[in-house]
Amino acid sequence: MDDRGSNRGKGKKFPYNNRQISWMDFNQRVMEEAFEKENPVMERVNFLSITASNLDEFMMVRVAGVIDQMEHGSKEADLSGLTPRQQYTKLSEKIHEFSDKQYSCLNHSILPVLKKHGIFIRKMKELTEKQRAFTDKYFNKVIFPVLTPMAVDPSRPFPLLLNKSLNIAIRLTDDENETFFAVMQVPSVLPRFIELPKGEDGERDFVLLENIIISRLDELFELFRIKAYCPFRITRDSDLDIDEDTDDLLSEIEKSIKQRRRGKPIRLEISSKCDKQLREFLIEMLDVDESEIYECRGPLDLTFLSKFAKISGSESLSFKPIKPVSPCPEFYGYSDIFEAIREKDRFVHHPYESFDSVLTFVREAAKDEKVLAIKQTLYRVSGNSPIVAALIKAAENGKQVTVLVELKARFDEENNIHWAKKLEKAGCHVVYGLSGLKTHCKICLVVRSEDDGIRRYLHMGTGNYNDSTARFYTDMGLFTCKEEFGEDASSLFNVLTGYSIPPQYNKFIVAPHGMRTFFENKIQNEIENAKNGLPSGITVKINSLVDPAIIKLLYDASKANVPVRLIVRGICCLIPGIEKTSENIVVHSIVGQLLEHSRMFRFENGGEPEMYLGSADWMQRNLDKRVELVFPVEDEDIHKRCDEILEIQWNDNVNTRIQLPSTDYVMISRRGKKAHNCQQEFAALAKKALKKRIAEEEQKSAQS
Repeated sequence: MDDRGSNRGKGKKFPYNNRQISWMDFNQRVMEEAFEKENPVMERVNFLSITASNLDEFMMVRVAGVIDQMEHGSKEADLSGLTPRQQYTKLSEKIHEFSDKQYSCLNHSILPVLKKHGIFIRKMKELTEKQRAFTDKYFNKVIFPVLTPMAVDPSRPFPLLLNKSLNIAIRLTDDENETFFAVMQVPSVLPRFIELPKGEDGERDFVLLENIIISRLDELFELFRIKAYCPFRITRDSDLDIDEDTDDLLSEIEKSIKQRRRGKPIRLEISSKCDKQLREFLIEMLDVDESEIYECRGPLDLTFLSKFAKISGSESLSFKPIKPVSPCPEFYGYSDIFEAIREKDRFVHHPYESFDSVLTFVREAAKDEKVLAIKQTLYRVSGNSPIVAALIKAAENGKQVTVLVELKARFDEENNIHWAKKLEKAGCHVVYGLSGLKTHCKICLVVRSEDDGIRRYLHMGTGNYNDSTARFYTDMGLFTCKEEFGEDASSLFNVLTGYSIPPQYNKFIVAPHGMRTFFENKIQNEIENAKNGLPSGITVKINSLVDPAIIKLLYDASKANVPVRLIVRGICCLIPGIEKTSENIVVHSIVGQLLEHSRMFRFENGGEPEMYLGSADWMQRNLDKRVELVFPVEDEDIHKRCDEILEIQWNDNVNTRIQLPSTDYVMISRRGKKAHNCQQEFAALAKKALKKRIAEEEQKSAQS
């Protein structure tokens, strides 16, 4: 394994933004969309829920990691010059400030707009008699049977509470005024919000589940007097510690998932109105310190807002959906997908073009009598995956099916274990990847026996084989049956499933063996071209830029007057615009209706531009600790289209923020300029392309 990226560049200091701080800045950009008055209100609600979900994962993994470093006594500074304790101090301050902004956004920016549209989240004291009767009936019939009040005393210890579960702490007294405590989990199996009968004015009223429960606490603790209550929520350290030297990786991961539920609490969210004695009780029981306590001025766990944003009847308060065109223009007029791919390489751009082309590829292979084998990598799949169903059908039809299921895909481990077992049961050969490495590449190989011999068909992509996320993640895929690509695919699967030495690939660039060197050489080549007066330039679209060695080389490119354009959605540790260091580097971040997920790499190459797509970001983990795949775009038409896509993204001035030398991000000024929303423009281009293909086919039919 090549881990140079984690060590190189540590000698000489160079501008480097702390990774965790940069991630918080990204989540801030998402929250700006929740504040944005031009966005429909339900989209603002959804953006706010995304910030909460993002922050949960960040706390469970990244903040937990910094805390772990502190507890192990590490005082080593990172490339930004911060020790773990300094990082934690800055992060704690930033996260507390962020949390306050979330509730300011909800209370002062979103709820008033919802009210204008006749949508209210009511307090119990605001309910009409009719509505109160409704909640009483709902409590008795639905809520009460699943509640479990848990007393906390010497014979009944404080319960092990599930990570991210919403709970209520209660302080009680008896007739002798002795204090007791209890805890009750708000049932996660029930809807978090309940719609109430409409009033005479036709307004839509909702109430939160925990508030109904709180209103009936007296009945749950009849022998005591309720003195105080407080909703609370804990977030636990959830980074799995997996022993990959085990004989049974699946069992080891199942065991680690159970340990995740018992991880150390690293955040305690409580109501800002929490009773002092209850606060002290929770601090003692959960063993948290003041820096880990977050007082919330509103309902805890704002992730529930993602479902609230989709309540029926509110469609006019959301963005007009970007609907994929189907079939994909590339495949229109073909009844045989393999014939279409034999004719030329095919390119798909999701979600503007339907993911059905990928599903069709696997489904057709599953039932095609000429198909001998299917080999595929799966990193994250949906809960009811049609891809997995097709692979199972292929095995039942006698095909040789090999599936690499990445069990270590964070927070998807249980889902992937479920599918791995199903695939094995159906007769598929299931492997779990290479020890010490996550398999993150996106590739499907179909081996077919044809009249002129064996032909290999490939799909390679920038995103997961997940039909659910394919509706709102922007990704790209390439279909080809070129022999050199097919040879590379077979070699790659032999490495993943057997003991093959990583080969010298014809076309593929594969991590961890060779990808780092490839990208470093490409950047160095642009530097040499600039020095020699040849055309030079680098345009890259990725999710994260963290790798120190790559960043240092990009600074070198800037110093050599190579124009560097970076579209980095999330973390960016590179700092642009610094005189004599990065003044020729510009960084954009696109945060919009869809999640930008595709990875594209364009190098000017002395006037003969090269384009690559793939699964890898520029992070140490992608280049050194994962199996990643990047591949060249060789078809002239597809190359031209990828160039066009990059230019449209670069010229976006609706969803784009530009990073300043201060590391702050600001919206691109639209003063005097026409609005360019790249996501809407891609949707329009997809419709136009399909319309053109239909017209071409109709013209062919008329001529014949």
